[in-house]
Amino acid sequence: MADPLSLNVQHLKPSETLAISNETRRRRALGEDVYDLSVGEPDFDTPAAAAQAGIQAIQRGMTRYPPNAGIPELRQAVARRLSLLSGGRPVDADRILISSGSKQSLFNACFNLFGPHDRVLIPAPAWVSYPQIVHLSRAEPVLVPGDVEWGLKVSVRDLDRAHSKLTRGLILCSPCNPTGAVYTLAELRAVAEWAQKHDIWIISDEIYRRINYGPGPAPSLLDLSDELLDRTVIIAGASKAYAMTGWRIGATYGPVKLIKSMTAFQGHTTTGANHPAQWAAAAAFSDDRVEQDVVRMVAAFRQRRDYLVERFRSEAPGVEFIEPHGAFYFFFRVDGIRDGAPLSGTAFCDQLMAEEGVALVPGGAFGDDRWVRLSYSVSDRELETALDRVLRLIDRLASVPAPGSRP
Repeated sequence: MADPLSLNVQHLKPSETLAISNETRRRRALGEDVYDLSVGEPDFDTPAAAAQAGIQAIQRGMTRYPPNAGIPELRQAVARRLSLLSGGRPVDADRILISSGSKQSLFNACFNLFGPHDRVLIPAPAWVSYPQIVHLSRAEPVLVPGDVEWGLKVSVRDLDRAHSKLTRGLILCSPCNPTGAVYTLAELRAVAEWAQKHDIWIISDEIYRRINYGPGPAPSLLDLSDELLDRTVIIAGASKAYAMTGWRIGATYGPVKLIKSMTAFQGHTTTGANHPAQWAAAAAFSDDRVEQDVVRMVAAFRQRRDYLVERFRSEAPGVEFIEPHGAFYFFFRVDGIRDGAPLSGTAFCDQLMAEEGVALVPGGAFGDDRWVRLSYSVSDRELETALDRVLRLIDRLASVPAPGSRP
């Protein structure tokens, strides 16, 4: 019998991160003592001002179809916030499209920009959905390995090596999932100039921009001059900075022609994003009380980051890791832990779950199975207990004699 599925989904794979999170929930439901450090979701509640705005929207009857491109109040709030984050540069609300989460924003952009025979460069390690979204657009994802000495970020030299005449796009993520690395403004400028030289579209996923451990928000392509932004798309949203993952609100900022095309496309797929959630997000992007919540949340993440870094340096000094400068992920290398017997990220995570009851994500999900991702978006108590278990396994593995060595 012929395969009933379309070629559109021939490369489609389930999300590894969601699968691990679901397995953790299943084990917990069975009463197992399991800690989940796999999921990329803030452990904080949605700010009260935003949640209340959503409730009030329902009470006011804002439950019918919303405008396809997003309610004007939210588009304007996103425009103002992007403007403030980039030093007051003008941001036109007519160039913003609201979607059902930033993942849909990314899909809309890729589907409208890329197609068969196009190649899209993706710095690796990379979030699991980028290659899948590019495949769904019938284009070819090309993973570009980052330099470990440079926080696994890519340089113009790396992009040059991967570039071909078929290259049409580049998906950039800063602060980065899964490494927590942050591109400096000078690095972003170099990448933007390279892309302009080669007529390449940049889709800049800036969903973690507010979760930055340097001064202010992380650098953005919006901090660059207008002439470098003709073929640039900015992805934003409410999920991470405002702890609103379940509200499903994403935003795209891009050239007018592209936004109009994406809006028409969305009109034939999902139509507008959840109507009450848009009012909640409008409050999140504009209410000063929410900004105070964001500051407190980032401070808590930074404290957890410092705790992780200190414990790995003192208790696992031989384990290589990328020091996070943003987001809430800790990416560490496991292939050299066991002397003389290289270990994969998948094997490490399987053993960690089986022996210690802690869920992490193997680096293979992000394109390099020598590494493992740990999410510190959990309470301080959970992080401490789970980290005790992770370091305990690392210590056991490091103590195993190499094959053939004398006892």
